[in-house]
Amino acid sequence: MNATVGDRLLVHGKTVGDADRRGEIIEVKGAGGGPPYVVRFDDGHTRLVFPGPDAVVVPK
Repeated sequence: MNATVGDRLLVHGKTVGDADRRGEIIEVKGAGGGPPYVVRFDDGHTRLVFPGPDAVVVPK
């Protein structure tokens, strides 16, 4: 998984009924665009994220 600043991260809900989480990648800490990423989620929270298999990077 590779990303650049400004890409969007989509994390699918883990169980039925869980909403997907979306946010903007504001910093890439890994080499060559790899994780971890600092993500500002649409709910306003900012977190360091190590995306799992339930996550997708959507290019800007």
